[in-house]
Amino acid sequence: MAKPKVAFFDFTCCEGCQIEFTNYGDPVFLELLKHVDVVEFREAMSEKCREPLDIAFIEGSFSREADRPRLEEIRRRAKVVIAYGQCAATAGINALKNHTSDYRKFVYGKDAALPHLDSQIAVGVDQAIKVDYYAYGCPVNKYEVLQIVSHLLHGKDPVIPNYPVCVECKRRETICRFDVGDYCLGQTARAGCGAPCPADGIPCEACRGFVDKPNHEALVKVLDKRAGMPKGWARHKTRMFTANQRGDVK
Repeated sequence: MAKPKVAFFDFTCCEGCQIEFTNYGDPVFLELLKHVDVVEFREAMSEKCREPLDIAFIEGSFSREADRPRLEEIRRRAKVVIAYGQCAATAGINALKNHTSDYRKFVYGKDAALPHLDSQIAVGVDQAIKVDYYAYGCPVNKYEVLQIVSHLLHGKDPVIPNYPVCVECKRRETICRFDVGDYCLGQTARAGCGAPCPADGIPCEACRGFVDKPNHEALVKVLDKRAGMPKGWARHKTRMFTANQRGDVK
């Protein structure tokens, strides 16, 4: 029986999630490679594939209308499409540019007016094509990706967490950042990472985005209680990885 064909594609992104995939070294991943045939992966191989695919991982946001035909072609070829990483899922950090008109000047300086640097608002790839599943994170959680692929190979629907990071902190018996006078976005951040940051004394920055229907206003009110922070800090802080999920895109 032929192995399922798997391919990776990238759009507007840093390709860090693909690099994360190449960082595997544990036996679980090596065993997985025995069961799938990776036929296209620009970060690790030069071969290209034009045949039908079983699973297509798409990294990066949809920020240029010119990319729509390529996305549609991937969707046509693939049985399953997975938005791979936060940029593909919600546009992630790319979506910060949706809140300013001067981003090209800040990023490209004197080259800002070059036509090939022009783009539209950054959105998740599901705004251009149908996405079947999401692997959240900046970068993705490699063990969650392994689980998603394993479930698909066994004919099961992957379970994607839709509860806050606070749940995982409770499971780990991690001291709440607010209890030590810090801040945290874990109340509305999507879990699935295992909450390593709060466990190491670092506030959650919601790098996996927010849960469905998060209470933004309540989160901002909680953050506003942090003493010594400038006015507007809390509202801007909740945009870092989640600018498109705030509902206030210009």
